Amino acid sequence: MNDIIFQVRGLCKSFGNVKAVNGADADIKKGEAVFVVGPSGSGKSTFLRCLNLMEKPDAGELLFKGVNVL
Repeated sequence: MNDIIFQVRGLCKSFGNVKAVNGADADIKKGEAVFVVGPSGSGKSTFLRCLNLMEKPDAGELLFKGVNVL
C-alpha cells in the first residue's frame, strides 16, 4: 500500500536572480510529522508556500495523492 500523500520532485522557485528553492525533492507519507529546518533565508517558507500553492513554483512537480497539482 502506498501511503505517500505529497511527492515533490525538482521544485524550483526564484525571485529575480535569487534562487529561493533549487531542485527540492520530498516524499511525505500519511500520518508523518515533517519538519523543515535551516538557517534564515534558506528557502523554508518559500518551499512551504509552494506546497500549499500560495506561490507558483517555476519548475518541478507537486503531486497530491498521485495527481500533479501544478
